[in-house]
Amino acid sequence: MQDLHGVRMIMRKVRDQPRATREELVNDLKAVGTTVTKQNIGNTLRRNELKSCSARKVPLLKKAHVQAHLKFAKEHQNYSEKTKIELYERLLKVAEMGHVKAMEKVAYAMLFGDFLPQSIPQAKAIFEKLALEGSPKAQTVIATGYRYWGGVGVPQSCESALTHYRLVANYGKSWGSAVQRTRLLDEVENPGSSSGMLEEDLIQYYQFLAEKGDVQAQVGLGQLHLHGGRGVEQNHQRAYEYFNQAANAGNTHAMAFLGKMYSEGSEYVSQNNDTALHYFKKAADLGNPVGQSGLGMAYLYGRGVPVNYDLALKYFQKAAEQGWVDGQLQLGTMYYNGIGVKRDYKQALKFFNLASQAGHILAFYNLAQMHATGTGVMRSCHTAVELFKNVCERGRWSERLMAAYGSFKEGDVDSALVQYLLLAEQGYEVAQSNVAFVLDQKGSQIFNENETYPRALLHWTRAAAQGYTVARIKLGDYHFYGYGTDVDYETAVIHYRLASEQQHSAQAMFNLGYMHEKGLGIKQDIHLAKRFYDMAAEASPDAQVPVFLALCKLGFIYALQYLQDLNLKELLSQVDLDQLLGPEWDLYLMTVIALLLDTFFILRSIHCSQNYF
Repeated sequence: MQDLHGVRMIMRKVRDQPRATREELVNDLKAVGTTVTKQNIGNTLRRNELKSCSARKVPLLKKAHVQAHLKFAKEHQNYSEKTKIELYERLLKVAEMGHVKAMEKVAYAMLFGDFLPQSIPQAKAIFEKLALEGSPKAQTVIATGYRYWGGVGVPQSCESALTHYRLVANYGKSWGSAVQRTRLLDEVENPGSSSGMLEEDLIQYYQFLAEKGDVQAQVGLGQLHLHGGRGVEQNHQRAYEYFNQAANAGNTHAMAFLGKMYSEGSEYVSQNNDTALHYFKKAADLGNPVGQSGLGMAYLYGRGVPVNYDLALKYFQKAAEQGWVDGQLQLGTMYYNGIGVKRDYKQALKFFNLASQAGHILAFYNLAQMHATGTGVMRSCHTAVELFKNVCERGRWSERLMAAYGSFKEGDVDSALVQYLLLAEQGYEVAQSNVAFVLDQKGSQIFNENETYPRALLHWTRAAAQGYTVARIKLGDYHFYGYGTDVDYETAVIHYRLASEQQHSAQAMFNLGYMHEKGLGIKQDIHLAKRFYDMAAEASPDAQVPVFLALCKLGFIYALQYLQDLNLKELLSQVDLDQLLGPEWDLYLMTVIALLLDTFFILRSIHCSQNYF
């Protein structure tokens, strides 16, 4: 929570940036600002403000007080901290009068302890009240849920976390697909790995193929524009054009997606059940699972045809057998509710699990409800919270992950860090690890140099608690080297052991081998050191070369110990390698071995080439 205490300093650094994303960021970070974009405020916020005044029948005198306080806040929003504290005291009075926007600002101030005394219970109560009234910002009650889930500033409580996450999930279970979550550390260490975002030149290449009549490119671009994502904005007109081209070429997927567009309707494609049914049937007759699922929906809800649960079940089963996620979801729903079939929670659980493996948000939501209530399964608060958390993190605010990544790629690290910080406070593990990475690399000038490692340690800790293996190893490294904390070999061993046992990390196994070899934070034991080195080599092919070098060094040490047990014991016992060769003698030895190996391979390749000619 201390990260948001530096928000005033962050604001000054990004205030004058020209890009639109930074302008939104300024609005997010001003001491009396809002953490949603302008478009999210819109009519809903205005409607709620009117509702807060009219529905409560606030007296005219109170309305005048509200306006006076708000005017003061607006005029003094860029003043000193002392003035801002007075400003928030005025906003608190406005919030008590029922003003929605003021309630939102006060709730955030109490949540993070900015300008008002920190009070998570009070912030929680305000968020819950706002959520019931449909406030767009009340969705971020997930920040409170995360605090109860992780025990951040409050006693850890699974049931309290469940209450908060379920509240948001109930409000937004119809949100779209998952947002691309790119780990900056993975991208830096593996430059060839895909971030999930499509580069502009790659999109242009697909467009070129589509224009030349490549049906697969047409269908792929159609799906990208239909749903949006991977750096492509949603555009139903372009989606329709690509699907239409591919459908005319006989592609059944394109036919089915045209049916889907007509079934759902949009600004560009008018809803038409008959046309949708035509395309669904045409695709289904050719065995397409998307078309089969579309026909199932038509018979389930009577869209253009009489309701027929038997036919709906039949088509959903056909689609599910081919692995189509919507078919699996709808089968689960029919079994869960007993629609056209005998109610069967085990079957429902089976199909919801299958659909969740493809990332379907409604499947996650339904599974969460089943685990939360113990329906068809043993009740598990822990599993329910994880599933509801997954649903909540698909909210519209998660688009900031992509915006932050875009800022990072453009070299605007400060802006990226601020956006990741906001998401990290809401419990996004990827955001937490990205904040830690940026601070670890000292890539931002937002915080003082003496603050970077302690803050990085905090976010590595939170990311590790959510199961990120690299974060767990980083915690071991920080305690090993004393980054942001005191050197503590025993704690480093604990973190490496957790990463080794729970996530089977080769890096953690190698580190444990080294610590056993040196006796750092653990009893020195060459045999255990060798065991961990061997385990690291088995766990990852990438570890085989460093393990080989480490084993060569270990063999040298073992030979010395063996000779000490023979007649040369008195002579060799006086040999202190650390004193004779220096504390880094083992690194020198490994370097020599590596050079010898390189020389051997070079000579061997020369010999082979001479024999060849």
